[in-house]
Amino acid sequence: MLAGCASPRVGTAPATPSATTQRSAPDPVTVYAESRLASMTLRQKVASLLMLHRPGVDGAALRAFVERYELGGLILMGDNIPQGMAALRAETDEISPDPGLPVLTATDEEGGIVRRLPEDSAPGAEQLKQEDPDATRAAFAGRAALLKQAGISLNFGTVADVTADPKSFIYDRVLGATPADASSRVAASVAGQKGAVLSTLKHFPGHGEVEADSHVGIPTTPVSLADWRVRDEPPFVAGVKSGADVVMFGHLVYSAVDSEPASLSAVWHRILADDVGFNGVTVTDDLRMLQDSGLPQYQDPGENAVKALAAGNTMLLFVLGADPSQDGVDPDRVIDAVVSAVSAGRIPLGQIDEDALKLLELRRSVAVGGD
Repeated sequence: MLAGCASPRVGTAPATPSATTQRSAPDPVTVYAESRLASMTLRQKVASLLMLHRPGVDGAALRAFVERYELGGLILMGDNIPQGMAALRAETDEISPDPGLPVLTATDEEGGIVRRLPEDSAPGAEQLKQEDPDATRAAFAGRAALLKQAGISLNFGTVADVTADPKSFIYDRVLGATPADASSRVAASVAGQKGAVLSTLKHFPGHGEVEADSHVGIPTTPVSLADWRVRDEPPFVAGVKSGADVVMFGHLVYSAVDSEPASLSAVWHRILADDVGFNGVTVTDDLRMLQDSGLPQYQDPGENAVKALAAGNTMLLFVLGADPSQDGVDPDRVIDAVVSAVSAGRIPLGQIDEDALKLLELRRSVAVGGD
């Protein structure tokens, strides 16, 4: 914001900047991001929308992987975590080719049964759901501080799903068995991470309506949109109001709403924006999971990427092994598929620019210490 320019005249009240003057001050993060976007080719813009995984704890090798594909993000799984926080920090410090525009370095640090950092001794959902929301805020503030210390900028850590069904795959990871209980703790989780790490709500529109595991199939529920609004929407609304930075889309079919998994559904992306009120960065759950379902319509990773972006996702997540080609996913071919889709008019170029700009702004905010 611009401060008042001229000194006030004697006998008058200090001049107050007009709303127009206040609005005219350019956001330096946006200015920087727009400048970087203007210098990028279409292929570089598309590549910047990818978050990939490569095993190993060699920071130089991970950096070479990022540089090879010009990635916007890297997810660290258990096989990327060395012994000791100092070793992990040395690894993450080496990953980003450009400190002024670091890649988003992400991990799943929920606590409890989903925990990447051995040093994270704070309670997870199984305990937190029995306690006051203040305990959730404290637990996530502690793990966010650890992530910051480790050089990790994005936490896929807040499970906003809700279920009281012990048979559900997600039951042990939810923060509440009722919409109200989950909502209060989801909001507390997001609040606890502010200022230390970027936070994520997952798995929109809600894994709690199904018992099946989306890592091995495409879980389907007949739950209506009206029932979803009562049972599943509230924790996501609470998390968004608390300031969540990212929303992750699950590979879940709500057949009464759309026949496509939510991760590939323009309908669910509109609901997130129009009903939940979130217009920030969205990311798919691991797109490899669609292939692992065994369903023939999801065996082309390039097509999955195209559909996911066309539906409205900002960023595409692929968890790959040491040799991506053995996973059936060639990152170059995924990028080629999206570039071709843009050329064919399946994805507007303006949408790619908008998505790339959002991620450039988020990455720049990490560099300058904001979230």
